[in-house]
Amino acid sequence: MRQEESRNDLGTIRIHKNVIASIAAITALEIQGVKRIGVSLKSGLLELIGKKSLYSIKVELNKNDEVKVEIPLVIKFGFNIPDIANKVQEAVRQALEKMTNLSIKDIDINVQGIER
Repeated sequence: MRQEESRNDLGTIRIHKNVIASIAAITALEIQGVKRIGVSLKSGLLELIGKKSLYSIKVELNKNDEVKVEIPLVIKFGFNIPDIANKVQEAVRQALEKMTNLSIKDIDINVQGIER
């Protein structure tokens, strides 16, 4: 897995994709109206063979060090889906910029369902 890397006078700092996914997941779950993080095909297949995936959040880093994040969500019943998705996008963008100093290109929200 690729890591975001920067160098300073004291050495190298690396931020792994799993860290970016963790920040995105924790931030998304703090938004009122988000029930849980959804599943991706990859995480579903890993669970079938007995391996646990950290999150089903997809993180891509391009050559310009821009980050693209795809977050599958399940929304609580009765909440406005576009409103919740917008709140998640904004909160995740702020958290990632604050904690990693990375340039955020896209935060895609994939609403997979609603639950009570």
